[in-house]
Order: sequence, then C-alpha cells, then structure tokens
Amino acid sequence: MQTVIITGGTGMVGQALTNTLLDKGYQVIVLTRTPKVSSRLNLSYAVWDIEKSYLEPNAIAAADIIVHLAGESVATKRWTAKRKQEIVDSRVKTSALLVKAIKENSNHIHTVISASAIGWYGPDNEKSLIEGFKEADPVDPSYLGSTCKLWEAGMQSIKEMGIRLVTLRIGIVLNKRGGALAEFIKPANFGLATILGNGKQIVSWIHQQDLCNLIIYAAEHKNMEGVYNAVAPQPVFNKTLALTVASKIHKFYIPVYVPSFVLKIMLGEMSIEVLKSAKVSSKKIQDAGFVFEYPTIEVALTQILKA
Repeated sequence: MQTVIITGGTGMVGQALTNTLLDKGYQVIVLTRTPKVSSRLNLSYAVWDIEKSYLEPNAIAAADIIVHLAGESVATKRWTAKRKQEIVDSRVKTSALLVKAIKENSNHIHTVISASAIGWYGPDNEKSLIEGFKEADPVDPSYLGSTCKLWEAGMQSIKEMGIRLVTLRIGIVLNKRGGALAEFIKPANFGLATILGNGKQIVSWIHQQDLCNLIIYAAEHKNMEGVYNAVAPQPVFNKTLALTVASKIHKFYIPVYVPSFVLKIMLGEMSIEVLKSAKVSSKKIQDAGFVFEYPTIEVALTQILKA
C-alpha cells in the first residue's frame, strides 16, 4: 500500500483527492497546522508549521508520494499588496519547507506532484487561439505569471534528489461547493445567467474529479515527468459557461452582462484575470494516455448540477 502526503489537504481539491485516494486503497497523510486525530481508516494527520520551518519527520519517513496543493486562494479576497504577498508566500514558503524536510530526513519518496496554475500564461494571442497555450510557452510577466514562476522554481531541486517531479498547471476547477462555479450558480438560482464583460473570453477549466484522477494518474505512471496542463479538452467562452449553468438550473433565465468597468471597480486588479481569455491545450496530458471522464462543459455541468 502506497502512502501519500497531501499539502492543502483540507481545501476543496485536497478533500476530494483524499477521498479518491482512500477509495483506491492508498494510505493518506494530510499535513495540517494543528494536530488532528482521524476516525477514518488509512487517513492520518501530521503537523507542519511554515513559520517555524517544521514538518513531522515521521510523515516524510512514511511517504512514497507527495502531492503539493498548498496555497492561499487567489480569488477570495481583493488583491491588496498584503494579500498578493500572502498568495506568493503561501506557495513559495510551503515549497521551501517540503524541499528542506525531504533533504533532511530519511525517506523513500519516489514522486512529487506539485500544483501550479494556468496563470503562467498570458492573454490569448493569434497562435494560442488556434493551438492553445502549451507547456513550453513562456511565462507571462503579470502578477499571476510571476507567482507561478516562483511556485514552480521552488520545487525544481526535488529533481536533484533523484525524485520524479510532475508539475500540473491547473485550470479553473469546477465543483458545486465552491470556487468559480459557485459564483455562476448563485445568480442562476434566481434565473439569471451572469456574463462577465463581453463574455467572449475563453475559460480553460477542469472538473474536480478529473483533476483528482489526473493527479493519481501522474503518480502511477512513471513515464510522466515535467509540466502538464491540467485542463479539459474543450475550453469554453465565459458566456457559454454562464448560459449552460443557468440552463441546468432554470428552464427560463435572463442573460445579464456585467460590464468590464463594474468588474474593475468591484475586483480591482483581480478583474484582469476574470476578463482574460486564455485557451490552454490539454494535448500533452492526453498524449500521455490520460482519458477525461468529463471532457465537455455539458457533461461536466450535468454531473455537477444534478439533483
């Protein structure tokens, strides 16, 4: 039985991944800031403290695989200078602690799966609109691009230890309980399809279960190494996403456009990302043999929004 450490295991994706791993017979250790006792078979918790640069050595010693998901949400609070630094620190400092703990403690870890984001890429250009952004494309000099660059760079020394490193640039994760989709569901419950800006910006998304399955696939396939885009094969326009959500919830609904200037007032700098179009390619991960259970927005939302 393989043992997996998960950072960010109490978050939306982390919880879903924990359940999927347990269902598949893995032993799971979730890193947490406060000691916890689990009542579930094969699930345990281990303490880590970023500020004190501490991670329980026993957890590292027990692990075969690490899945690094930790990081403050980029979408829950306005991007003040303080918040932007918190977002960066939550990724860079946790990565540094993981690397330090692996270097300093005896272990038999063979694989690290590390999260990144499609914020690496800039707004669409002529080439990306045809082919989609690919893993070899350069980093965008924006705030999120720079954050992703630091995030990914912080894990590179893992490879020097002879450990396989897979980096997943994750798209917008669709889940009924939270994240971006919840912001479309709220108005849809009142018969409104909220379209952001002109609605023509392309959204590269992934169903949460596909993301969990992809993480496990990467862990189990030793031929996979390096960077992969974790996005569904068929990105959609923002307008299509909003209308599809509304149609799944209400037979009759009214499209409502939220002008760009209103979003800029409401969200500040974060509005740049909300209004950005980024068509990201899933070709590399599909060429590696991964099959999406929810490849289209229609199939994904049907499953997520079913009664």
